[in-house]
Amino acid sequence: MNNNKYASSSWLSSTAHLAWLNSQGQQLLDFAKASRLPVGFGSLDRYGQLPADALADTMNTARMVHSFALAHLQGLPGCGLLVDHGLAALLGPLRDGEFGGWFASPEGADGDLRKPAYRHAFVALAASSAVAAGRPQAQTLLDQAVDVLERHFWSDSEGALLESFARDWSDCEAYRGGNSNMHGTEAFLALADVLEDPKWLKRALAISDKVIHQQISQANDLPVEHFDAQWQPLPDYNVSKPDDGFRPYGQTPGHGFEWARLLLHLEAALPLAGLAAPAWLCEDARRLFAASAALGWHADGADGIVYTLDWHGKPVVRQRLHWTLAEAAAGAAALLQRTAEPVYETWYRTFWDYIDAYLIDRQHGSWHHELGVDQQPAGEIWPGKPDLYHAYQAILLPQLPLAPSLATALKSRVMRG
Repeated sequence: MNNNKYASSSWLSSTAHLAWLNSQGQQLLDFAKASRLPVGFGSLDRYGQLPADALADTMNTARMVHSFALAHLQGLPGCGLLVDHGLAALLGPLRDGEFGGWFASPEGADGDLRKPAYRHAFVALAASSAVAAGRPQAQTLLDQAVDVLERHFWSDSEGALLESFARDWSDCEAYRGGNSNMHGTEAFLALADVLEDPKWLKRALAISDKVIHQQISQANDLPVEHFDAQWQPLPDYNVSKPDDGFRPYGQTPGHGFEWARLLLHLEAALPLAGLAAPAWLCEDARRLFAASAALGWHADGADGIVYTLDWHGKPVVRQRLHWTLAEAAAGAAALLQRTAEPVYETWYRTFWDYIDAYLIDRQHGSWHHELGVDQQPAGEIWPGKPDLYHAYQAILLPQLPLAPSLATALKSRVMRG
């Protein structure tokens, strides 16, 4: 955090607050351990149980590998073995042994054979964190994931990730996604650290420029989510399916908070690699956070952050999703670290107060993943509690510097003693 007299009173400097975060983190981990299946990890219901017909999910498995690798790097017993379990699944039945890349479920049992950048970005993130954690087989997975990204998804000419393909890598989708490229940026930050290759930071910067900086002034200072193959915005995309879990209609304040944080991570990482960090990274992060807070928080008259807005800033899908609050708290922490300005302290405390009051499930464990407009648990968009990744990162990010990325930062902290 910058030197500032205000910083000494910040929750980020509070021993009690940091202890509270770590306690929450341990509870999240303990709940998530029940998601283990014979192959990979599945989706838990709201009570922490796996359905009788549960299948491993590649996205969840990758997120669990990443999260348990972070926990292992913290020195939490049992988590390294869970990383190994997930790696075996990602190197085994979840991987397409014929064409390369990853199915959505073991051997494509759920019938979903398309290969999206979003899923593959999480596999790369998981592999990079497992390598940082020193787990056997992690380097093999990382080599495979990087090869797929290089061979199929990264487009030098576009300076961004292509969206998805058929199983055999034909039929490139005529759509470009802000969400997939956002998580590609996250993965690239981690790859740059683990591979010690600034190429990935340059790519993260190219994505951030295309998806955020070139669009922000025409988009209410919020991210544009959907583009055509020529990178023209698609404002009416999914207007008939506004509550889609990955490609909702309109704009998503939660992604504004998430992008704000990622831009600050990138700004901090570039100089460490001997590269220049453009001033717009911090400027756009401020704009994204301000718009997300102003338009997303209390948008319908009640506390919380609505899932989506239309292009005039009016609520469309009013459910409160847990990941938006996790990213809001992490985004506030990042801007507080970067600037030490009191407004971000206020927002940081506001978001955690909401999480404590409404999202933490003290009866059944973990966090409610979705709340209805009445602030009561719901499950229309995200049923159950399958996601450890967002909440666990929100626990860790306020405790670590903006760069290097999470796993490398935790590894460095351990090595420093």
